[in-house]
Amino acid sequence: MTAQRMAGIGRGAPVSIVVDGSPVEAFGGESLAAALLAANIVQLRKSPREGGVRGAFCFMGVCQECAIIVDGTVQQACLVPVHDGMTVTLRGSV
Repeated sequence: MTAQRMAGIGRGAPVSIVVDGSPVEAFGGESLAAALLAANIVQLRKSPREGGVRGAFCFMGVCQECAIIVDGTVQQACLVPVHDGMTVTLRGSV
């Protein structure tokens, strides 16, 4: 499936990130949450208490629902700009 992005929007150069061992195409400077959503990756983690599905919700850093492991540290996907070679772990995250 191809990524879905708005036409006519200026964006950075294409980059490749690795999500749970699989390559995902993104554009430099876009948020990781936006890149994952464009790649149809909406389930980012599970709730530690009840196991419910969690994903990006506010896209502005307020809710922390998108907290995942990025390059080995827990970060909010909506606040992190993608870069070439970024490694993202969703399974078993946070």
